[in-house]
Amino acid sequence: MTKIPFVTKEALNSITEQYPTPFHLYDEKGIRETARALNAAFSWNPGFKEYFAVKATPTPAILKILQEENCGVDCATDTELVMAERMGFKDILFTSNVTKAQEYQLARKVNATINLDAYEHIAFLEEVAGLPEVVSLRYNPGGVFSLGTDIMDHPEESKFGMTKAQLLQGYKDLKAKGVQTFGLHAFLASNTLTNDYYPILAGQLFDLAVEIKKLVGIELDFIDLSGGIGVNYKPEQEQNDIARIGAGVHAKYDEILVPNGLGNLKIYTELGRFMLAPHGHLVTRVLHIKDTYRRYVGVDATAANLMRPAFYDAYHHITNISNPDGPVEVVDVTGSLCENNDKFAKNRELPKVRLGDTLVIHDAGAHGASMGYNYNGRLRSAEILLQEDGSTRMIRRAETMEDYFATIQGFDF
Repeated sequence: MTKIPFVTKEALNSITEQYPTPFHLYDEKGIRETARALNAAFSWNPGFKEYFAVKATPTPAILKILQEENCGVDCATDTELVMAERMGFKDILFTSNVTKAQEYQLARKVNATINLDAYEHIAFLEEVAGLPEVVSLRYNPGGVFSLGTDIMDHPEESKFGMTKAQLLQGYKDLKAKGVQTFGLHAFLASNTLTNDYYPILAGQLFDLAVEIKKLVGIELDFIDLSGGIGVNYKPEQEQNDIARIGAGVHAKYDEILVPNGLGNLKIYTELGRFMLAPHGHLVTRVLHIKDTYRRYVGVDATAANLMRPAFYDAYHHITNISNPDGPVEVVDVTGSLCENNDKFAKNRELPKVRLGDTLVIHDAGAHGASMGYNYNGRLRSAEILLQEDGSTRMIRRAETMEDYFATIQGFDF
């Protein structure tokens, strides 16, 4: 099985003549279609809002597209908050951990909805920035999160969120301190490939909302289902159906919340990967081919451009767009970093790769460019937007050596 790039061979040949590889290429049409499908799937909830996780793709031109599609942003740091403010976002969530005082102060300044990661942060926020009228708390149920017999993740090992006892006490404290509006947030599993994850998570959080109403006497204003809806990185995997997922959450909403007088509760999501991963390619060119104990295809991109394969041993599909019908061979596709994990593929079957061929690395639109770094002095690559009319424009230039040296100029070395 294979994946089809969102750009044709002929179009990409033209693009690579204009922009040197490697670069990240984004598909505006696909981004808009996914945003519209998500909004349609949850249109039954009048207060629904997607708060795109900026960490996934912190590129203003991409955020502008999502802003036009009625999305807000979820920020995790002061830098992301400043970006959101400068872009004129009004719907901003701030979900952070191990947070600096000035970050909470900035979140208050830009009127972001603060989502607290720890019970202890209630007192810290009150001390350094004061308590706003709206506060959300992040829940971690501990244990293991499973769907049937399939273990999806291990919340007990996660550094994020607070226990149920801390959560209930937190709401009591906040209510006593005059906070008016409350939210609940939870993230229990990453990159799930099942239409059941969100409905099951929602059911657990809806039950908890009913319990909070009974035990604490507050009605939550919103529940943030966070991220966790994954993408089919491997071509044989089935893609999630966001319409079915939205309908599944709707059923739980009507079953649990409506009968308990919570039928006005808003639903929020933070879908970075689902929104962007499929709509980004890392485009790279073959520089060298080496035969030792394996056949190594060396490309001009490195883990500095896409860290996930090196960091997580994650699979990203690769298309040899220059020679898609060549005889199949087994290769490792590697970058140039002085680390053996700098590999985009290991023992991968690919159509015969030749010097100068252009390779497309799929599903790099989220946690791709954003996780870039400068090991070995390698520089972050450019980001290019393939617009709906078929034209392209650069939306982030490639770093230069002068960018790299800028932070050490003027110091004695």
